[in-house]
Amino acid sequence: MLVASPASEKERKDGSSAPTARRRFLFLQGPIGPFFSRLGQRLSRDGHAVHRINLHGGDRLFWRLPGALDYRGDAPDWPQFFSECVSHWHVTDLLLFGDCRPLHRAAIEVAAARGIRVHVFEEGYLRPNWVTLEEGGVNANSCLARDPQHYRDAIASLPASSGAVPVRNSFARRAVEDVLYHSAMVLARHWYPGYRTHRPWHPYVEYASAAGRFLRRPLAKRRLARIARNFAARSQPYYLFPLQLNADVQIRHHFSSGCMQFAIENVIASFARCAPGEALLVLTEHPLETGVVDLKSFAGRCARAAGIESRLLYLEGGSPREFVRECRGMITVNSTMGLVGMDCGVPVVALGRAVYALPGLTFQGALDDFWEGAAPADPALLDAFRRVIVARTQINGGFYSHSAVALAVQGAAHRLQQQPAPVAQPVALGREHEFAFASALHPVAQ
Repeated sequence: MLVASPASEKERKDGSSAPTARRRFLFLQGPIGPFFSRLGQRLSRDGHAVHRINLHGGDRLFWRLPGALDYRGDAPDWPQFFSECVSHWHVTDLLLFGDCRPLHRAAIEVAAARGIRVHVFEEGYLRPNWVTLEEGGVNANSCLARDPQHYRDAIASLPASSGAVPVRNSFARRAVEDVLYHSAMVLARHWYPGYRTHRPWHPYVEYASAAGRFLRRPLAKRRLARIARNFAARSQPYYLFPLQLNADVQIRHHFSSGCMQFAIENVIASFARCAPGEALLVLTEHPLETGVVDLKSFAGRCARAAGIESRLLYLEGGSPREFVRECRGMITVNSTMGLVGMDCGVPVVALGRAVYALPGLTFQGALDDFWEGAAPADPALLDAFRRVIVARTQINGGFYSHSAVALAVQGAAHRLQQQPAPVAQPVALGREHEFAFASALHPVAQ
């Protein structure tokens, strides 16, 4: 017989043969920090069964509910194990952060085959007051329509936009929780021998590279603000290219080349060929860039090769809104900065797959034609698009402060419980799988 997990025993304490909870939520990896744990506590208080599978020590560190299990096997054994878990617990809903991590992709495939509803969290499509909660997938895997007319028609059935409560996320808190999470992952690696990180570099390699950069962060922000003011005071045109992280799944999985260097090289070459001769190209580094890959040096080499070294400016610290507002156009791979640019009335071109890369919102032609042939987004379509994605995919809140997490938990719990429970399709387990499943279960001591 299969050995029931602690949560399963709780569901059956009244002696019934079927679970008594209205919904049965299974959590995998979440955003770094306590958000998933607090959302699980809220759903449990609301009468639902909550399960959790930890994949490494960082997951275990931030999960505070009883009955969690550790998966200690290898990646090839994960789909079978996960399939047995969801059958054994009669899971109705799967919750995870990011849909491109290898173990998450495998879990989503199993869940889809079983009729289990998949809820994917991510950083918000809109910044800074939102997080994404979308069913099925996010970003390039999103189920959002690709037809602009859909958004124009959909707003007729939506309530008027009510805005968002302003959210303050703490960079210091985010940094501390990141270090704690990855330190727990490293220190507990003997307990999770089969786990392999989805990130391209070991976290300590990134920390070592980022140390000096983050110490310079206040100076870089002040310098960037000063440069932005200077640009606003003069008439020289410039184009803005906000860079993304090479480790970002948006680059690795939703961009054909899988790295920022390819985008930088091609943007600089196109700018040299086709941009107005008096214009500058400004590359702004992602605020969380660690510098493992020296993009500044790489961009400089590309500019020298293209003969535009004097027309290239590379800045640390991000892209202030006033800097965006004054640019002649924005180039992005698929960053949410594209929506910021549209909000500021700036023409935008997306080089990769992005939810907002629609006719009427972004430039649809070749990059060479963008520099002098692009127009801003249609304001009416942009408003319709924003209202639809807020209603269907965004939750007011954040992951990196107590108040932001509390707000996001409230919104996510409400959204999840508004949806009807799916009718999952449990699969009977043969006796040949019973030993494998039972031996892989490792309840976490509380």
